[in-house]
Amino acid sequence: MTATDFGLDADVVGPGEAIPSAIRRRLSGRYPIDPFGLDPQVCDLVAPAFTAVVRVRVDHADRIPARGPAVLVSNRGLGVGEPAALAVAVRDVARRRLRVVGAPAFSFASGVARRLGAISATRADIAAALVAGHLVAVPLSPTWLRTGAGTPPLELMQAMMGFPVIPVAVRAVGPFGIPLAWRVRVGPPIELDDSYARGDPLGAAELGEAVRIAVGRLLAGDDSSPAPPAGAAAW
Repeated sequence: MTATDFGLDADVVGPGEAIPSAIRRRLSGRYPIDPFGLDPQVCDLVAPAFTAVVRVRVDHADRIPARGPAVLVSNRGLGVGEPAALAVAVRDVARRRLRVVGAPAFSFASGVARRLGAISATRADIAAALVAGHLVAVPLSPTWLRTGAGTPPLELMQAMMGFPVIPVAVRAVGPFGIPLAWRVRVGPPIELDDSYARGDPLGAAELGEAVRIAVGRLLAGDDSSPAPPAGAAAW
């Protein structure tokens, strides 16, 4: 960290700060905003409320990197339940702040979402976040009634090439699919082989299909290593 970080790490969650101290920090302006808009102090202040509301159980938490760049690709239903559960899980088990792809286009909503760690669904933002060493969450396309893995965003897959890509299944736990709690199952990382140049569309399609299959298997309860298609290999 540098002096401009004021003791708050934009990636790693540190010890909790007392509310009076946090208020004084806020009033004095001694808090950082990172290049993507994330506000570590706001994240830390609202985290207890999110943790109380979003109850999460994590399987294979050791597969989430404690340091360095990686992409968590997960399923998603309609709404923000799965991304919120995944962010809570990552904060709880890896003590990191997750950058969730999908900041709204509307200025006010986008500003609020970015303060909490959202980034835009663009190759530029994803690539920049990964180069900066952050942990990025990319959802597959939404599915009705939270069924299936969804379609991978192929354009965004091009920005992930060359970085560890980790499939994740996020499932609601409760009667009739009502999300009273969430179960997050983390799969083994996947990496495309070296035959593709970074950004190659065919390589991105191979990577996307490998991740889609892996997430589908995790949703079905299979925690074993995924079987990627030709051109990709387990990482």
